[in-house]
Amino acid sequence: MYVELFGFSITTIYIVILFLSGIFVLLYALFGDILEGLDEGIPFFNPILIGSFVIFVSAIGYVLEIATSWSSILILVIAAVAGFLLTTCLNLFVLVPMKSAEHSLAVTEDSLKGKIGKTIIPIPEDGFGEVLLENVSGRIAKAAKSFDGNEIPEGVKVLVVQVKDGVLYVIPYEETKIYQ
Repeated sequence: MYVELFGFSITTIYIVILFLSGIFVLLYALFGDILEGLDEGIPFFNPILIGSFVIFVSAIGYVLEIATSWSSILILVIAAVAGFLLTTCLNLFVLVPMKSAEHSLAVTEDSLKGKIGKTIIPIPEDGFGEVLLENVSGRIAKAAKSFDGNEIPEGVKVLVVQVKDGVLYVIPYEETKIYQ
């Protein structure tokens, strides 16, 4: 059965929608930071999810139109249900974990207190140097100043005592062994 809508075959409409929504999702993924906050105000309005849903529906609809002789209404319903399920899986198993991973890699100033690092640029008296800290997510180098104002040479282990305005205030760290 050959179905037309607005003078175009239904398969042509599915392909055009697939192509346009694919371009939209690609552009939004690349340049979506410009429109940051668009999906924050309305929780169910996520342009990536809406675009993915349209991609899934149009791709499944196109394949079913070509491969089966079912009615176009039945194909649209099946494609919509399958698109909803695939979009839900995409959100639950890809987008939500990526969003939470983005936040978990961030380093807060409070989390740096008590960390042990090593000076990579010496800290002069009442001056600034640089300290390298290592953690699970990698290494981070931060500006540092001596907490008590004394000079700390390069390569010395230091303990972060305080963090203020992005600057680590450190003291030399000496490991002590506790014997029982």
